Amino acid sequence: MLLRDKTAVISGAASKRGIGRATAQRFVAEGARVAILDIDAAAAREAAAELGAGHIGVSCNVADKASCQAAIDEVLAAFGQIDILINNAGITQPVKFMEISPADWDRIQAVNLDGVLFLSQAVVPHMRSRKAGSIACMSSVSAQRGGGIFGGPHYSAAKAGVLGLAKAMARELGPDGIRVNCVTPGLIATDITGGKLTDELKAKILEGIPLGRLGAAEDVAGIYAFLASDLSAYVTGAVIDVNGGMLIH
Repeated sequence: MLLRDKTAVISGAASKRGIGRATAQRFVAEGARVAILDIDAAAAREAAAELGAGHIGVSCNVADKASCQAAIDEVLAAFGQIDILINNAGITQPVKFMEISPADWDRIQAVNLDGVLFLSQAVVPHMRSRKAGSIACMSSVSAQRGGGIFGGPHYSAAKAGVLGLAKAMARELGPDGIRVNCVTPGLIATDITGGKLTDELKAKILEGIPLGRLGAAEDVAGIYAFLASDLSAYVTGAVIDVNGGMLIH
């Protein structure tokens, strides 16, 4: 098992059909202990219970620095160590450029970008003390191609910010033995896309995907498992596309 004796923190992992939940399940299969962080505390505890004994669900609003610190403190009290952080939490909003309000902008940036900063800041001192750690951050193909299917320009901006932040973190934290990488999924079938993807739209999208299918949450979970494991021991500052060829660059 790739993650035996490792402890992982995964944010935004309570949604039943989400990438975070699939990642938690994959990590458990690889031998890890998992802490599921989510703004919905009850859902986080339920998700952790479904993983089996030895895993925990913790309340965390990633857009709030104090909440992130409290969540990490709770995980450390329970497990004693954190080897892996998956900055997975995110939200989107399908609006056009001129429709973005200041409140919309702030909300999208807060969860998608500020959350990466705050949760990483909370866990890095512990990882530094151990001279080891892997942090993986959720970006998006939207950041690379200037827009996605369901996310507005403010979402693209936030996810582009994640790329820049993660690369800067990789450069600064490398000497401490901490690796930081990004994953850029294409269109993945999750709760975010549920109900919005008509058959007509799906057919049009598939025309631009060489592998001929939409992504599944498990496709991204596999890449997170790779980045969390020693298979990627010499990988930091990288951006791994998981888009079926939607964007080849």
